[in-house]
Amino acid sequence: MFDYLISPFLEFAFMQRALMGCLAISVSAAPIGVFLMLRRMSLTGDAMAHAILPGAAVGFLVAGLSIEAMTIGGIVAGCLVAVLSGLVSRLTDVAEDASMAAFYLISLSVGVLIISVNGSQVDLLHVLFGSALALNNDALYLLAGICTVTLFALAILFRPLVVECMDSQFLQSVSRLSPLAHFSFLVLVVLNLVGGFNALGTLMSVGMMILPSASARYWVKGLDMLLVLSCLLAIISCYAGLLLSYHVGWPTSPSIILILGSFYVLSFLFGMNGSMMSKLSKPKHLSA
Repeated sequence: MFDYLISPFLEFAFMQRALMGCLAISVSAAPIGVFLMLRRMSLTGDAMAHAILPGAAVGFLVAGLSIEAMTIGGIVAGCLVAVLSGLVSRLTDVAEDASMAAFYLISLSVGVLIISVNGSQVDLLHVLFGSALALNNDALYLLAGICTVTLFALAILFRPLVVECMDSQFLQSVSRLSPLAHFSFLVLVVLNLVGGFNALGTLMSVGMMILPSASARYWVKGLDMLLVLSCLLAIISCYAGLLLSYHVGWPTSPSIILILGSFYVLSFLFGMNGSMMSKLSKPKHLSA
């Protein structure tokens, strides 16, 4: 049992780096996913994950596997899509989710086109699906920095974010800082997606945000416990996914996301709050 569960992380430095990087993503991205879910913006995370692709692709083609270039490119592309979609929704009658969908589709097509024309299939697969087992020290520093910035920013923005989850119009009426809180939160989403694609790829990093929070919602109700449980589920999934990848030989990113998906399936089947089992077990009241 020791050789199966612990030994890989003691013997191999690449497993240690992968575990540390994934733990940083778990602690950072899972709380962001909780607020995305509470604000009914879960699909926004998926849209932003696609939106960073052209920036990451340009950085990849210019400097190869350069963490700095891909990170800067991804942040610029993601923030540009977030700002443009927000401006369009405020200056026109189109809702923000519709403008976000339009801009992310444009961004995704541009990113795929850039890599397809100037890169190779291997380049495209690396950007889309990442490689947690190939994390180097620079990537770990980046993930640790994003985790630190995210936690500090959430501590500062916690109250306005909670109020916005309950009633965004009320926050706009009582505070002029509502747009600042909204766009700051979108920047945090972009930062965590950019950090996540280094390990999990652009298509998988959003799973680290959405699946833990969606699973935790079936077990707890309080926001504090929701944040803690989502982080815990993400950490367990990263650890189990790395072990599965090491022993079975499956790709790391899909392994982690599939384990998170398994938690979600178990949660909506057997969770204590709103699951299928909890609804079936409720007694049916006689109607007059």
